[in-house]
Amino acid sequence: MRAPSPKAKGLWAQLQRLLTSWPFRDEDWEQRLDEAHMLQQKRIRESPLLWAAKGNDLSLLKKILVDQTSDVRQRGALGETALHVAALYDNLEAATVLMEAAPELVKEPTTCEPFVGQTALHVAILNQNVNLVRALLAHGASVSARATGTAFRLSPHNHVYFGEHPLSFAACVGSEEIVRLLIEHGADIRAQDSLGNTVLHILVFQPNRTFACQMYNLLLSYDGHGDHPLSLDLVPNHQGLTPFKLAGVEGNVVMFQHLMQKRKHIQWTCGPLTSTLYDLTEIDSWGETVPFLELVVSSKKREARQILEQTPVKQLVSFKWRKYGRPYFCLLGALYLLYMSCFTMCCVYRPLKFRSGNRTDSRDITLLEQKLLQVIPGKGREGL
Repeated sequence: MRAPSPKAKGLWAQLQRLLTSWPFRDEDWEQRLDEAHMLQQKRIRESPLLWAAKGNDLSLLKKILVDQTSDVRQRGALGETALHVAALYDNLEAATVLMEAAPELVKEPTTCEPFVGQTALHVAILNQNVNLVRALLAHGASVSARATGTAFRLSPHNHVYFGEHPLSFAACVGSEEIVRLLIEHGADIRAQDSLGNTVLHILVFQPNRTFACQMYNLLLSYDGHGDHPLSLDLVPNHQGLTPFKLAGVEGNVVMFQHLMQKRKHIQWTCGPLTSTLYDLTEIDSWGETVPFLELVVSSKKREARQILEQTPVKQLVSFKWRKYGRPYFCLLGALYLLYMSCFTMCCVYRPLKFRSGNRTDSRDITLLEQKLLQVIPGKGREGL
């Protein structure tokens, strides 16, 4: 039997991605997840290795690993290894035994949807198990592994969006210690997911606004170590949005105000009076490809309109209306009134003539009809 060509494999992979990304209703998605987890538990009960990893049964686990006939790389119903199971249930001892017996498990990802690409490091970070994260990193866990399954994508039926990299996972769960550990082991704070979002972009989507702002400051404090043309908070995603613009489009008022405070400069203070200057680099962006105010106004999120009431956006919009919007509106209004006046006069004083014939109905009482403009060679203009 011939092996499939690389082109055929590529087409099959594209077809699989298309089928897995097909839109589902929330009820269908929840049902699929429930069924997947039920199959996972069934598979764990049937496999002695996975069962020992779940129950942190070290004696059984060591006995299985000593057996030459056992496959330490066997997987569960979701494509997870025994190390994934140990990390899922916070079993540090079982995970340590597995890593020492089979170091390659540290970098093994989940192979089945909807958790494709998830490593044991991702799982330990989600559980905020600092000791297990430290052990995994000591055994060579990859800080650049990407979880690309449908469960990790930005989608209406996903309750959370943590990006793809371990660093963004740690930032979104709010663990400063794990964030520092990952950066110390070489995690790239500028890494972007399949949507082009950096960890700062991903923090904008988090529901806990307060800790997201704190984590934003922490990650930004690590920026600048290297020769980069743009600051981390100015890196755009694939839509051309920086974290600041994304906060406006998503209607994240707390994050927007937090970022505006970082742009504020107090010019002078006199008792209760304070003169404040704001950097309007990304707000007053008429010449840019993606203007900020246009993005906010055209956003599908209702909360985005609240950005127009925030300082200094409200003052900027008011100034633009007085300086440009109102004169332009008055000019258009005057032209419209002039057009309607001319149109009305033409209708009222249009040339008419008595109707001569072509009466097809006895109830037709039309006496006058509009004169036609005809040009007849040799006779000049007729009909006026």
